[in-house]
Amino acid sequence: MSKTIMSINNAPEMTLQEKLSKIQFEFKATKSKFNSFGKYKFRSAEDILEALKPINEKYKVYFTVNERLINANPPIMESVATIWDCESLERIDCSAIVGVDLEQKGMAMPQRYGSTSSYGKKYSLGNLLLIDDTADDDATNKHNKDTVVEKKEEQTQVKEKPLLMQDTEAFFKAQDYIAGGGEIELIEKKYTLTEQVKKALTNK
Repeated sequence: MSKTIMSINNAPEMTLQEKLSKIQFEFKATKSKFNSFGKYKFRSAEDILEALKPINEKYKVYFTVNERLINANPPIMESVATIWDCESLERIDCSAIVGVDLEQKGMAMPQRYGSTSSYGKKYSLGNLLLIDDTADDDATNKHNKDTVVEKKEEQTQVKEKPLLMQDTEAFFKAQDYIAGGGEIELIEKKYTLTEQVKKALTNK
């Protein structure tokens, strides 16, 4: 977390650090999206930005999100979320880095970059606002999912599983699923996992 401070003649009633502390404590955003992989609801960057609008007026602040594409293999999107103080002109930045999944099936190339952009915005805003993005209870309720998966595998031929790459949209979905109490075994039934990716998902 970094900050840039510019002073003006009239000091505000609260510093930006104090405002951000109160915002982090008060902030709530609706989880309006559904993760079909883990069967749970989650919030998007748009949900967060919409929920921030009343806070802008209350605390005399505003938020911006800037992005930068890093030329790497795979390409990396850096997203920087910033809270600005309208009274002191002070700012506080938080960033997030997400890899672009160029092998994501069912998506055109603009959609792959757009999806990565949305994830980067969400995670940079989450870092700034200390949002607990743990999955809803549905992620820990299997609803006999294991039995359904086993029966489906018996009725269909085994297909080659795609490789799950770290810091991609699919990786972050799987990470959210694990954080919500999901099991790594179900992810392994859908993706091929390297030991490095498995450790990153389980933090072991």
